[in-house]
Amino acid sequence: MIQTATFCRHTLLNLAGMIGLAIAGIYMVGFDPAALVLAMAAFAITTAGFSYLWTHHYPHSRPGLCNRVTFLRLVLTFALLAPLLAEPEPWRVLIVATMALALDGIDGWLARREGLVSDFGARFDMEVDSALGLVLALNAWAAGVPGLVVLLLGLPRYLFVASAWVWPWMARALPESRARKAACAIQIGSLIVLLVPWVDGGLSLMALTTAAAILLLSFGRDVLWLYRNRALAMLPT
Repeated sequence: MIQTATFCRHTLLNLAGMIGLAIAGIYMVGFDPAALVLAMAAFAITTAGFSYLWTHHYPHSRPGLCNRVTFLRLVLTFALLAPLLAEPEPWRVLIVATMALALDGIDGWLARREGLVSDFGARFDMEVDSALGLVLALNAWAAGVPGLVVLLLGLPRYLFVASAWVWPWMARALPESRARKAACAIQIGSLIVLLVPWVDGGLSLMALTTAAAILLLSFGRDVLWLYRNRALAMLPT
């Protein structure tokens, strides 16, 4: 009975997310079938995995506003795939991206307020942040920001995870860090700045350089911590 109720809840939530994604996509690019299908297909695949993980790893009986806010950020993130295949309204893309960033941090605050803090919620939030960074980097590159640096700004989380295949000690969980969260916010904020229509080459370079330097320091500190504690990597986390 509980699993049936959970399945129905997730189905309704995913359906609502699909509708919201379509509305946001049309708002940015108009009714472009190819762009909307891309965004909706990627969203459907992701939410299928998300629903499975929620069912098996979320420890609370109710989702709360916190996870709904994170889910909304996921919807906005995948809606931002639509401009990659269509001619968007730049300012509308900027508005959707800014909304996705503005909601970051609210979900964590709500989780603490509602007593619904969980490892699942923290991981969900982190993966949405990572996906948003990658999608924004692709949008900036598609909008004409030159160089591979802008694409690399969207990949640090995925490169970090991939490195654990080579060095297993990097797979260990990291301690909580406000500095890491701040670096993520600066990364996403800098990528949004690159989407502003009147930002010129000089400002773009400044945003890219600042974000790249901060991310390098943040990830470098985490790698150093993991290296120093690599003997613990074989122990249960």
